[in-house]
Amino acid sequence: MSRHRLETYLDKVFGFSALVDALPEGREFPQHPWKKVFDAVFLGATMQIPSLLQIEAECRDGALAKRIGPISDDTLGYALDRQSPKPVFALSCEIARRLKRNGVLRSNWSRGLLVAAVDGIEICSSFVRCCDACMEREMQHKVNGEMKTDIQYYHRIVVVVLVSTSFPIPLGVRFQKNGEGEVSCALALLQDLVGQLGRRFLDVLVGDALYLQAPFVQEVERLGLVWAFTLKENQPDLLREAERCTKESPTGIHAEPGREIRYWHLPEVDWPVADRLVRVVKTVRLEHQHRVTVSNEDGHRIKSKTEVTQESTNFYATNFELGSISPLFIPKRHRKTLVRFPRLDVYQELHFALGVSVIRTESWTSPLMNRPPICVNCERSASVNFSSFQPVNAASTL
Repeated sequence: MSRHRLETYLDKVFGFSALVDALPEGREFPQHPWKKVFDAVFLGATMQIPSLLQIEAECRDGALAKRIGPISDDTLGYALDRQSPKPVFALSCEIARRLKRNGVLRSNWSRGLLVAAVDGIEICSSFVRCCDACMEREMQHKVNGEMKTDIQYYHRIVVVVLVSTSFPIPLGVRFQKNGEGEVSCALALLQDLVGQLGRRFLDVLVGDALYLQAPFVQEVERLGLVWAFTLKENQPDLLREAERCTKESPTGIHAEPGREIRYWHLPEVDWPVADRLVRVVKTVRLEHQHRVTVSNEDGHRIKSKTEVTQESTNFYATNFELGSISPLFIPKRHRKTLVRFPRLDVYQELHFALGVSVIRTESWTSPLMNRPPICVNCERSASVNFSSFQPVNAASTL
């Protein structure tokens, strides 16, 4: 799709230009209007340009020369540093609402439910450069062949992504504050999203075992969300009870070409820490694979294929009322989850423009992004290769 067709589509479906025009200006005496800065960053993101310097080059004598015109990377950074993320947050939420209203977010496998995944990831680190909002930790590393302990500066983000759609759509990102945990950061992001999108926008929240904590689960339920989290050793009592109750024959077996899935369904399992009952699903996946082995016979290398079976066991805890739905629906939602944010295979919007939120430690959303967000200050100063974040295909489903 050409740039002109993209902008025409955005204006026709979302009224995008009008939404951008309504964004307030964060500078007192700007030489370049905020819309010009926004358009340069937005179009640069859709072109997957990895740095402000390259956007400057494209605006000067490249693909954006006629559309944007000359603008320096210092101007982009200065404008982004002073732009409040709240109006852009509201803009992205408005786009997300229209996507849902237009039926773009519907999917058959999730039975009409909007399923979102939450996860955290470290996006950059440096022993040399930092910004005021960088997190700090002591790390050992080699300097001239000797181990040395230094302070490392880094940024972590928590992201909420729609995984029930045909491709993952990031809904919101929040930078962790120094001294703030991932779970509390995730809760603040979810509260911001529910406040902007409404309690009925999302239906189900999935995540890894870190989020299976009684206080977090209670807050998620207060937000009106159904949850399903991986069950591991961080909840030993619940895990032991689930293991004890699944020693018998499985509830069912689901066979597919090259794999077999055995599952156990426990409608009510006692969770002592939370003083409540939860639903637990256990799956044992048997993957039948062929591996090539090389052997030497009389000085000749001979290749042969050997069939091996790879087994993996997973437990999931949830408050989802299955009714007539198969218990395999729970692990299927997790298989649709992309475990790490850089692995999302589609991004298309405002990775720079909203990177300013790290300075104010506020959350922002972006339903179309083309790479993980970064801190503008750190990108311009740190010796970190941010272009190493490459999109890959989504995880396979059951």
